[in-house]
Amino acid sequence: MTSEAQVTWVGPGLRLVGEAGGPAIVVDRAREDEDRRDTGPHPVQLLLIGLCGCTGMDVTSILQKKRQPFTGLQVKATAERAEEHPRVYTTIHLEFVVTGAEVDPAAVERSIELSQTKYCPAAAMLGKAAEITTSYRIVPE
Repeated sequence: MTSEAQVTWVGPGLRLVGEAGGPAIVVDRAREDEDRRDTGPHPVQLLLIGLCGCTGMDVTSILQKKRQPFTGLQVKATAERAEEHPRVYTTIHLEFVVTGAEVDPAAVERSIELSQTKYCPAAAMLGKAAEITTSYRIVPE
């Protein structure tokens, strides 16, 4: 399976527009000498967004198949980067916040485990460079 993506510099500064066959996304990083704000996430932040999205889709799908009565899911990532270049992520913590009444904690735990160990390619790739840990909480409505 082949995937393709591209970025095009659109300026000012380091602003790029990325495309991968769907809607375009702005990737940006304002330099300290510029009097402007970022208009999109930094490229490395996209890795975290991708990880959250990948595992979030897995967990959503698995919870639906388990017929869990959840009404919301949020995946939050907190990560640390190395001090030296290339400043890779060294640790990533994912917190899964599941909203809903009568959601089975065992179903949530198993859904996260399956995503992290079997289904999520982003976790498999990033896990080679960073320690990925997880936690969850269920918020009743």
